[in-house]
Amino acid sequence: MKALRLRLRRLDDEAGMTMIEVLVALIMGTVVIGGATTMLISAVRQQPEQQQQAQNISTARYELERMTREIRNGTSVSSAAGSSVSFVARVRRTACGGGVQTSSTAPSIECQIAYACTTTACTRTEREVGKTSGGTATTVITGIDSAEVFCFVPSANTDPTECGPAKPGTSPTYVGITLSVPNPSERGHLTISDGASLRGATLAF
Repeated sequence: MKALRLRLRRLDDEAGMTMIEVLVALIMGTVVIGGATTMLISAVRQQPEQQQQAQNISTARYELERMTREIRNGTSVSSAAGSSVSFVARVRRTACGGGVQTSSTAPSIECQIAYACTTTACTRTEREVGKTSGGTATTVITGIDSAEVFCFVPSANTDPTECGPAKPGTSPTYVGITLSVPNPSERGHLTISDGASLRGATLAF
């Protein structure tokens, strides 16, 4: 009995939580859960938009590689502007603008390739060399937000080796490409840049 009384006395000395402490704990828990729920709902709502923006970036990178690859196969630039470029390049097709590709052993043909960009998209047109019209314009990329896509060397800048507007009276030997797309993680834009020299080009300033 003495041992039982001693044990009960020890239990009586142990204080529990007061009503105020319980209320404070409940309020803090509610605030934490509410904040986490708000963040989760916001993330779910933004997910479709972020997926679309990520898709735009992936498409821009793919198209940038395609454009630079065609420029490397180019032999001369016919017209050069910040929002458009036209050049002669060798392609593996049976006819310019056609959809039938030749085999890897067959010789390639020369065609006029023109890219034209607006503040939302770029189109590609392929036609016979020397023609300024004809061909079907195909949209190759959307989701950009600047029409100033191309720069050239030699340029009209103080330093002609710096990529910029084409230098009058010269044929560009290098074409730079800059695609600006919405940034999926932050405000502002994400810039994707690359460029290429034309086949057999010799720099002359």
